[in-house]
Amino acid sequence: MLPPPVTAHDGPGSGDRGPAAALRQVVDAELDAWDSPPVESLAREVRNRYGDGVAAILFYGSCLRSGCPEGDGLFDLYVVVDDYRSSYASRWLATLNAALPPNVFYLQTHHRGRRLHAKYAVVSIRDLLRGTSLRSFQSYWWARLAQPCGLLYARDHGARRVAVRALAQAVVTYLSRTTPLMQGDFAARDLWRRALAESYRAELRPERLPAIERLVMAAPRRYEAVTQAAAQVTTALTRTEGGYRARVTGRERWQARQAWRLRRLQGKTLNLLRLAKAALFTFDGGLDYATWKIERHAGVRLEPPPWVRRHPRLGTLVMAWRVYRRGVLR
Repeated sequence: MLPPPVTAHDGPGSGDRGPAAALRQVVDAELDAWDSPPVESLAREVRNRYGDGVAAILFYGSCLRSGCPEGDGLFDLYVVVDDYRSSYASRWLATLNAALPPNVFYLQTHHRGRRLHAKYAVVSIRDLLRGTSLRSFQSYWWARLAQPCGLLYARDHGARRVAVRALAQAVVTYLSRTTPLMQGDFAARDLWRRALAESYRAELRPERLPAIERLVMAAPRRYEAVTQAAAQVTTALTRTEGGYRARVTGRERWQARQAWRLRRLQGKTLNLLRLAKAALFTFDGGLDYATWKIERHAGVRLEPPPWVRRHPRLGTLVMAWRVYRRGVLR
């Protein structure tokens, strides 16, 4: 079943016309604007694991931005499935995925003699559409999927339309949540810097301003294009001669600030729960991944003690709690 429109601007019978269509066209065009044979081999392995229930596979994150030549790096994938119950042999895994999506797994395969590493997140079509829409309060989904993504696989045209709709929704939701925080005239890059800063503060990912600046400047034309298209859809954002301006009341601005404060508490809590779920139930090799991730994002090198290596699932949780208490992940 196809998803609902991006916003109320795109009403019944609008088809592919109207303001929302312009944003979907921008998103659709960028889905194929990359070339990575190594990651395509990862997609094939995922399809072997989940079969015909895979509707689409999305590629995002640092390896998409850098290209990760010859598979050097950890690839990030979203595996979009029809439903959880038919995707797993284990009812327990299906229940976990439904209760706190996504389930995250580790994947290793080979391409031209080189070992490839990926983590992939399994999400249903329903949860993907709900999580990227304006109905979703938590930033986990729309903050990630509003950034550049590639489409590794779509089962059919309908599945591609679902992916495009979700990614377009993510852009609208992200900018709608962030625009009220902006003052005066601002450029698209300023809006995205603020958006990224706010969403990183709502997670256990302490990206600093230079890293955020690199994210925006890695694709400035892309961010300008989606902002222009989103300005036709969201009522909060309007174009001016100097760039853009927030079209909100003082009350809406205050509400947006309070909402982001709540997201910080919600996001960190849910991230800890997702980390615990992955460490205990789904993510083999999670200890090495967690220490690598902390070193990459926080600049802190951790060497797990021997007992943690002997009990990696429990050890990952203990180390995560310790580094959080030390302020590394604040």
